[in-house]
Amino acid sequence: MNYPERARRVIQLEIDELLRLHARIDESFSRAIELLLTGVRQRGKLIVCGVGKSGNIGRKLAATLNSTGATTVLLNVGDALHGDLGVIDPGDLAIMLSYSGETSELLDLLPHLKRFDIPIIAITGGMQSTLARNADVALDVHVTQEACPLNLAPTSSTTTMLVLCDALAMALLEARGFQSEDFARLHPGGSLGRALLTRVSDVMRSGNAVPAVSPESSFSELMREMSAKGLGASAVVNDANQVLGIFTDGDLRRLIEKGVDMRQLTAQDVMHVSPRTVRQDALAVEAADLMEQHRITSVLVVDAHNKLCGAINTHDLLRAKVI
Repeated sequence: MNYPERARRVIQLEIDELLRLHARIDESFSRAIELLLTGVRQRGKLIVCGVGKSGNIGRKLAATLNSTGATTVLLNVGDALHGDLGVIDPGDLAIMLSYSGETSELLDLLPHLKRFDIPIIAITGGMQSTLARNADVALDVHVTQEACPLNLAPTSSTTTMLVLCDALAMALLEARGFQSEDFARLHPGGSLGRALLTRVSDVMRSGNAVPAVSPESSFSELMREMSAKGLGASAVVNDANQVLGIFTDGDLRRLIEKGVDMRQLTAQDVMHVSPRTVRQDALAVEAADLMEQHRITSVLVVDAHNKLCGAINTHDLLRAKVI
């Protein structure tokens, strides 16, 4: 038995059904998005209902909608008729998923949803079904063949339903103008949230932890400051605390390799002028990008007037889980 070939057959059958779905997308999809958009803008909830495999797809749709800022409730169809209809308010919208469109539990729920006078979007493979006829908009997920060799187990049909639900959620996201910053606010514990919410000022070293010397400081004073603060670099600042330059471990190594006598040198003699800096209000990920781009391990943090207010290195960013 050629198992890889069987796997390719399943995948190809599902791809073929997705291409048919692709060709069927029409103005019904636009009307569904307009209904969803109206509900969200009126601060209504999206009520998702499904049973069995369709219920599993509905659970994924609800999770995706919630994670992109559209308040969504997954309504257990069995519990709905025993008190859970109380979650429904005027201005809400129902999304009902049933491949056949004749799922008895959903049909039992239909008249009660109608009583609330809320719009209903049906996602079904039965466009002449009871569910489709009673919906404000019906979206067609009909497939010609399941990927199951017996043409019985829901496979192509569940994939098609899942993809259409993703398309709904993503089109709604774009229509609402949802941005990566909005996504980050809803996912503060994830890597994207940290990257888009963490500022340089949140993770930088500040105050006495920042190595800094005047341009007239001797080389030995410069080295003592670098050793004491453990950053691997020191800023060189003027009397107004504005950054004039930087001296790093790399600069020290290059001086040693050249055989330079450093005993009589000052910070101004050895500093690297116009160093790379980052603003304290910048995103921490911008500091990480700056270090990667210029192959440096630390960067000075300045305010709008180029005054030194902190320093940050790759270890600080790693501890904050920004990189």
